[in-house]
Order: sequence, then C-alpha cells, then structure tokens
Amino acid sequence: MNRTRLIALALSFGLASPALADSYAAISNTAMSITGDIEFDDFGITFENGKKIEFDDLIGDTFVVDGKSVPASVYSVADPKDPVLLNGNTLCGAPVTYVASWSASNGTDTIVAVFSTEDAPESSDEMCASYTYE
Repeated sequence: MNRTRLIALALSFGLASPALADSYAAISNTAMSITGDIEFDDFGITFENGKKIEFDDLIGDTFVVDGKSVPASVYSVADPKDPVLLNGNTLCGAPVTYVASWSASNGTDTIVAVFSTEDAPESSDEMCASYTYE
C-alpha cells in the first residue's frame, strides 16, 4: 500500500473533527436575565457565565407540551445542581435533575425546560422553569 493510501486510511479512522455545540441566543425575559446565551449539545449546556450542566443520558425523544406530543430531547443530568448564573439568579431554585428541549410552535425558536423531579418528566407541566432561545 502506498503512502498516500495509508494517510487517507489513517485520516478516515480517527481524525474526524469533534461535534461542536450549537449556540443559542437568549430571547425570553427569563433566558436573558438568568442564563444569557448558551451552548447546547448532547453532552450538556454551557451558560453565558461559563457555568455548565452535564448530561448523563438521552432518555427520551418525545415530550408532551400543552397536551400534545412533540419531538424533543430529554436528558438526565449527571450531577444535579442549581448553578448560580447571571445577576445571582439560579436556574431552577432546586437541583436540576432533567433537561428537555424542543422547537417552539413558530418552528424557529428553541425552548429549554429544566426539572427538579425525582422521576423522568413526561410533560412540560412538571418543569420548574423554561427558557427560549433562537
């Protein structure tokens, strides 16, 4: 095998670029005053002040919002906590155990809801707070 083929083979096995988090701009009053802009991916959320919440597992891909099932991502939190964010505000008022995200009804914004429940949430009725981003 010539050198060019060896290099191409090596590149195809391990040098793929890592997935980057998506950046979201805070647009709801709660998001602007508490979280600020965020970085969000399948591993966690990084808030504007640099604090993070890391996810343990993706536990669901649908969620009930206002009585309707919607496509969503529901994550368990690896180390439940309620970080102090912008202006001394906290995310939930209690340790966050689950996070869910889904597209808003306008199709362009993203809603992130946080939960302090012991059991996995099944609907937005159980959230302690929600934040809207674009």
